[in-house]
Amino acid sequence: MTKSKVYLADMRARKKSDNLVNKVGRLMRMSGLDSIYSRGDLVAIKTHFGEPGNTTFIRPQFMNKIVEVVARKGGKPFLTDANTLYVGKRSNAVDHVTTATRHGFTFPIVGAPVIIADGLKGKDQVEVRVSLKHCKTVKIAAAAHQADSIIGVAHFKGHGGTGFGGALKNIGMGFGSRAGKLDMHCDVHPSVKQEKCRGCGLCVRNCPSGAIQLKKKAVIDEKLCIGCGECYVYCPSKAIDSGGYVGKEILQEKIVEYCYGVLKDKKAKAGFLNFLLDVTPDCDCPPWSDKSIVPDIGILASKDIVAIDQASADLVNAESGIKDTRLEKKLAAGTDKFRAMHKVDWEVQLAYAEKLGLGSRDYRLIRI
Repeated sequence: MTKSKVYLADMRARKKSDNLVNKVGRLMRMSGLDSIYSRGDLVAIKTHFGEPGNTTFIRPQFMNKIVEVVARKGGKPFLTDANTLYVGKRSNAVDHVTTATRHGFTFPIVGAPVIIADGLKGKDQVEVRVSLKHCKTVKIAAAAHQADSIIGVAHFKGHGGTGFGGALKNIGMGFGSRAGKLDMHCDVHPSVKQEKCRGCGLCVRNCPSGAIQLKKKAVIDEKLCIGCGECYVYCPSKAIDSGGYVGKEILQEKIVEYCYGVLKDKKAKAGFLNFLLDVTPDCDCPPWSDKSIVPDIGILASKDIVAIDQASADLVNAESGIKDTRLEKKLAAGTDKFRAMHKVDWEVQLAYAEKLGLGSRDYRLIRI
């Protein structure tokens, strides 16, 4: 069986043509990402615009190069993401576009418009039938479903519920409407480690569903909890358990099922870029960016969404961890960095995605 091709541009640069922005264009050409759309296609470039205070989202200059490559071949690119489930500055289209603008995602810089995929309040959705293990249908952001082609551009980093967030999470969770995101999170039930809780109240103030009360220490009402994981992200004393193994396994599998729904009608019309820069412990949704757990590695490109995430995880784990970071142990090269931080079996998402035919975990890494 032929191995999937994953292309890697490393961090080295000794001349202008080797700068990382130019390497993105080269990656798209060599990997065939510049041929997944036809002239006149509406091309959704799915990224994360970053929460205010976060500084590790993918830079607009990289997005401009992707837009340039798409437009040069006659595609009609737009940058997009769907609204968040949690309360923040990306939970409706007005705040979301304002945040994107303040972070530099403006037409003069990126060369394309920003369109929030699930509309003003996250309710513009298309229900796609998938008939899978957990979901009979998935609720997909309308613009994602209506786009002719998709390029997923993910900042590869850690995540409390899935171990890492890469291409699968960027497409599956990222393109779920607000109702879809709630559907994916509903089996995750965080709990408070009472012996560690300091009673600071940060989890209470940042819970979008009012599920947490402070009774000297935090208490979570499971009936009100929507499983978004914000309490886990905000807790400064590591007093929140982000949910049991079964809940996290179901979360990963539901993300994959949503990814299946998004890509169902886009065979040969989707491609993926993973940026292994600023590999932070958590996603770009908190209003801060923690220190990277490994040195910057480079940028990956592939038409195979499973292979690119497998290769990304392998490359991160092959690095030696950086001291004085969230990665307190398992610093040696070859150790599982994501499992050490989040105690999550992140391979669940890859195994299930491969089972559903989304791609292959068996890949060949090609350095450009």
